[in-house]
Amino acid sequence: MTNTPKDSHDRRSVPPVICYPTNMLTKPNLGLYGELRKNAKKITEIIVPPRDATHFLVKAGQFFRITSIEGPQVGDLNLWNSQNLTEFFYSGKTRALHGSHLTKGNQLWSCFPYLRPIATIVEDTLEWYGIDDFGASVHDVIGTRCDPYTQKLLTKKNYHYCCHSNLCRALSHATNQPITKIENLVHDVLNVFMCTGFTRDTGQYFMKASPVRPGDYLEFFAEIDLIGALSACPGGDCSKTHSSNLAMCFPLMVEIFTTKKVSLINESNAQWAAPQISEYDQTHGQKKNQ
Repeated sequence: MTNTPKDSHDRRSVPPVICYPTNMLTKPNLGLYGELRKNAKKITEIIVPPRDATHFLVKAGQFFRITSIEGPQVGDLNLWNSQNLTEFFYSGKTRALHGSHLTKGNQLWSCFPYLRPIATIVEDTLEWYGIDDFGASVHDVIGTRCDPYTQKLLTKKNYHYCCHSNLCRALSHATNQPITKIENLVHDVLNVFMCTGFTRDTGQYFMKASPVRPGDYLEFFAEIDLIGALSACPGGDCSKTHSSNLAMCFPLMVEIFTTKKVSLINESNAQWAAPQISEYDQTHGQKKNQ
């Protein structure tokens, strides 16, 4: 270790600066979403089997809910624009804008060059958890998803039912395309119900038993037409193991709700409209004729 400089205290005590202040962002109108939700009726119910994934379709203006139904279980969520699969959930930028863990009122943002909210969290029964004494919270956008490549690297073994592979199979089924054609579209996830943080001494990503119980749910408003895929992680509640056949695992449920009043929110005097893609001109400092 190098010698500690004399001004080490001064250097360490410099206050932090938020990288991406969000005071200029348009806040989602949760009151409007709440009014729409009152008239919504369930149109679809999908069960995601343990250690597997399932896809679902949601139209702009509909709601979708992910629920724990039998026991504590975390899920890995991917979202794509159903009209353009190259636009999908960007967990890194969502983290930069809203923080490492999401809850009611936060939005899920899409990748470049689109960068717009594609879903809004409207209800979270685990909002009460906050940040615990270990620095952990729920619904993180930190972890990348368990995958067979890291498993092979660290254990020298093949493991095909991790979340990345589960999501690959789900998207392949949703699009009727082979996995070799769509794997690069599977992306970092929202870890639904997962309880995580970083160790204070080594800065390592950690997980602990999820506080989720049967009946807990996370509900979203779809801002655009979406394909969703949800994997019921082989880690179960992630209290002991990250990706293996050893954990107790349970199914998850996805429900989709719609309302006849959805059509009204596109009128000229409405408080909601489908979000537009980024207005950046994509020149990146280069003249357009170059």
